[in-house]
Amino acid sequence: MTHYTNISLSLKASVEKYPHKRAVVSPAGRDKAGRVLYSQLTFSQLDRQSDTLAFGLEGIGITRGTRTILMVTPGIDFFITIFAMFKVGAVPVVVDPGMGIDRMLQCLQQSRPKAFIGIEKAHVLRTVKPRYFKSVKHWVTVGRRWFWGGYTLDQLLATERKDPFPKAQTTRDEIAAIVFTTGSTGPAKGVVYTHGNFDAQIRQIQTHFNIEPDEVDLPTFPLFALFDPALGMTAVIPDMDPTKPALVDPTMIIEAIENHGVTNMFGSPALINRVGKYGKEHGIKLPSLRRVVSAGAPVSPANIAQFSTMLPDTTELHTPYGATEALPVISIGSHEILSETRKLSEQGFGMCVGRPICDTQVRLLKITDEPITQMRDSLLVEENQVGEITVKADLVTENYYNNREADLLAKIQDPDGKFWHRMGDLGWKDSKGRIWFCGRKGHRVETGKETMFTVPVESIFNNHELVFRSALAGVGPKDRQIPVMFIEPYEKVSNEKEFIRELMEIARSNPLTQAIEHIFIEKAFPVDIRHNSKIFREKLAVKAKSLLKL
Repeated sequence: MTHYTNISLSLKASVEKYPHKRAVVSPAGRDKAGRVLYSQLTFSQLDRQSDTLAFGLEGIGITRGTRTILMVTPGIDFFITIFAMFKVGAVPVVVDPGMGIDRMLQCLQQSRPKAFIGIEKAHVLRTVKPRYFKSVKHWVTVGRRWFWGGYTLDQLLATERKDPFPKAQTTRDEIAAIVFTTGSTGPAKGVVYTHGNFDAQIRQIQTHFNIEPDEVDLPTFPLFALFDPALGMTAVIPDMDPTKPALVDPTMIIEAIENHGVTNMFGSPALINRVGKYGKEHGIKLPSLRRVVSAGAPVSPANIAQFSTMLPDTTELHTPYGATEALPVISIGSHEILSETRKLSEQGFGMCVGRPICDTQVRLLKITDEPITQMRDSLLVEENQVGEITVKADLVTENYYNNREADLLAKIQDPDGKFWHRMGDLGWKDSKGRIWFCGRKGHRVETGKETMFTVPVESIFNNHELVFRSALAGVGPKDRQIPVMFIEPYEKVSNEKEFIRELMEIARSNPLTQAIEHIFIEKAFPVDIRHNSKIFREKLAVKAKSLLKL
């Protein structure tokens, strides 16, 4: 029996329940008094306008299965466009602009797109770099079309149809979108999402976070906004550059929460840190928030404690764990972190990411860099041992787009025919069923005598009051690496020699860090653009090699 599903069906369900509720609210300038002006659509309006656009897209050749680059900034046009694409059955190709133009162009070319929908700036880019877009046959400009061809979004929305668009009868295993990983911990890969994956994600988010009918969301990461209409939540688009969350203006975020009585907020750790710091310093309270969700990189307990000063006692900051390929799969709340797991993290146990969500299955496998073709019990680590985190659930994606090598390294077939995803992360499970994250598999340091894991080792040094963050790197042959520690202090240290002496004392006093004999001070770590917290330890390892003259 064929199972049909499509994320646009969830929008239709929201229309039936809340036809006149605001679906999308977007800032549209300010009045003379400095108050924000907003543009908005109800669920009914979003449904009708995306129907109109679906007819328009189909009319110009963007049909079921058409891989379509989508480069539209968060806002009303984004929602209309993406739901029109789902109704047609077209396949959005989504790339994070935060990865940099060159890498972004390579990803877009790799997806072999047939259509392109983008803002004016995106079309300028494709006219300057035409060789990356040779496969594209259909062009749509969101905004004003300049000197290039194709259609505009306004043209395709001009002829409103009274009849609803006959939605594509997409199946659960039919491709729904290609979403590229940021590539901050390896080459960017196109993750294939099926309509079944999206359906499972919506159900898992709804169930785990207990989303209520009257909710208002502030999604500071554009892709997460996609689920709001499907969950019946009003999406309030924040006034910020989504590619630079670490530079967000905290007052803009707080203003949006207060203006709309926001109940749910998503933010990267960098954004949570910036807003939390401002809020704590100014004694700000945000009583409307029922939950805050932060993901994309590890969220430090100190960051959680700082932001929690603005929240009601009953409100938790959740830190779901996952990846572009599988999200969310594990989660924990701030009450448990601050009251119980924080002190263990500071002692080197790793960072507790919580328990599996809903029907997600988690297995810890013996550490290997080789492909694994079949899941079997002999691969599992013994109790309390560190292994590679693998996950299986309906929301877990099964393959990458046109990348067989990546599939071999990241996917394991289960005897039931489904697939496990190798997260590329290391961790262990405690007696309460919680998973403790110990760092990336590729960042482990093997000295020949022991294997050292980044997160537990670094946490020992992070206890020093002057240390902002630390990074473990390995130098030399893979099985005989020299462990090297890099330290980024909060500010310039007046006596560097004394500082290093104190750090060496810390190293010698703990079994996890006794093998470390080299510590270097670094003014600022090389980190990813988006989260400003994923440390490029590979670059530090190259630097360590030259410092040690190896």
